[in-house]
Amino acid sequence: MRRLRTVSLSTRDISTLRYLFEAAWPDPRDPFTEEDWEHSTGGVHFLLEDAGEIVSHAAVVERELHVAGTPIRTGYVEAMATRPEHQRRGYGTAVMGEVNAYLDRSFRLGALGTGEIGFYERLGWQVWRGPTSVRTTDGEIRTPEDHGFVMVRTTPSSPALDLSAPISCDWRLGDVW
Repeated sequence: MRRLRTVSLSTRDISTLRYLFEAAWPDPRDPFTEEDWEHSTGGVHFLLEDAGEIVSHAAVVERELHVAGTPIRTGYVEAMATRPEHQRRGYGTAVMGEVNAYLDRSFRLGALGTGEIGFYERLGWQVWRGPTSVRTTDGEIRTPEDHGFVMVRTTPSSPALDLSAPISCDWRLGDVW
């Protein structure tokens, strides 16, 4: 397992990761986009290698989520993927174990958006049950399409949370959650 900031990724690391993401998101109707890559940069990357090749990855970037209007410094998980031929071997679980430990030490909350609810639930994550929104220059805009896909992980420094309260994220290009 390697843990490094985006600026420390080598050209080979980036090339390997881009290949990994293409393989992990093969559906042309829902590919891994350039915006998805941008969302994963600027934070800390967790790279799990087998026989010298990166087989699983996750990134944690800092975001500010608001729960019932209260800002919370959040470690947001991006680009979690394992190469398809290496799935079901515990690599993703190992990466998320490192991510969870990092979140626990470094942030008041962990969050992510996913359709793989069961995978994250068994690792201590919870589905956010309240309404989701994005904060824009025009105010908050509801994101009902994200309801049931946002998950959070409380950390030792998390405030008491009502998982049915409204939650919002900052606006960004591509998928806001």
